Amino acid sequence: MSFTSLTDTYELANGVRIPIIGFGTWQTPDGDVAYQSTIDALAAGYRHIDTAAVYGNEASIGRAIKDANVPRETLFVTSKLWNDAHSYEGAKQALEDSLGRLQLDYLDLYLIHWPNPVNYREDWEAANADAWRAMEEAYASGKVRAIGISNFQPHHFEALLKTAKVTPHVNQLHVNPSDLEEEAVAFNDAHDTLTEAYSPLGTGTMLEVPEIQAVATKYSKTPAQIILRWQLQHGFLPLPKSIHQDRIVSNTEVFDFELTDADVKALDALHGVGRLHTNPDETTF
Repeated sequence: MSFTSLTDTYELANGVRIPIIGFGTWQTPDGDVAYQSTIDALAAGYRHIDTAAVYGNEASIGRAIKDANVPRETLFVTSKLWNDAHSYEGAKQALEDSLGRLQLDYLDLYLIHWPNPVNYREDWEAANADAWRAMEEAYASGKVRAIGISNFQPHHFEALLKTAKVTPHVNQLHVNPSDLEEEAVAFNDAHDTLTEAYSPLGTGTMLEVPEIQAVATKYSKTPAQIILRWQLQHGFLPLPKSIHQDRIVSNTEVFDFELTDADVKALDALHGVGRLHTNPDETTF
């Protein structure tokens, strides 16, 4: 895949175009930090912003989007349904609440954040089906342009497909050189579902891996740039997060080089050097 800028796009199964790198906001504090980092991201050229109800920063991000005066039609904004609202009515209200905090009339993408919340563990499959029905209605009405899932392993995805009228357009996973989540990615690919990568830098842990640092030296790039380029060459959509303006800008500078196949395979072989993805069936939230 030949990409040249942040505004290049992947095409989702429904024809919606999604910018190939998003600005992640997990663990970004609400208030001035979330506001300013979003302003900085938009100034650096990001047009894809990823947040969630549970991040607690939607209001600040919405304020930044409004103040940045970037045309809404050029933006791609994602939020997510939290674990306390896995029901038909709960999902409908949660979406309205997110839209209100973000000061938006519609979302470009809305995701079920986790497949098996602890409070729905006895009947997670039915709970997801009910939430998905509400999301399908929002999609049909134009309140969201695409719908998807996050942290869904194949058995969760397969269960949702029993009742779904719309196949998820996206599955957001914890994929990085330490954890390729190969089974989940293969299942996504088989269903024309785009794999997004949250914490693509392994919440920073991958930046200290000697093998990645060596590749960075070879290309005269930062470890973060190497990992983001690796994500793109796999066809993933990374969502790097930073609150530092220089790193926000640096993370966009991944279009003037290409990793060799050998270097991609070397990074693929780093399984387990960082934190692996969380098992959704064993979470306590």
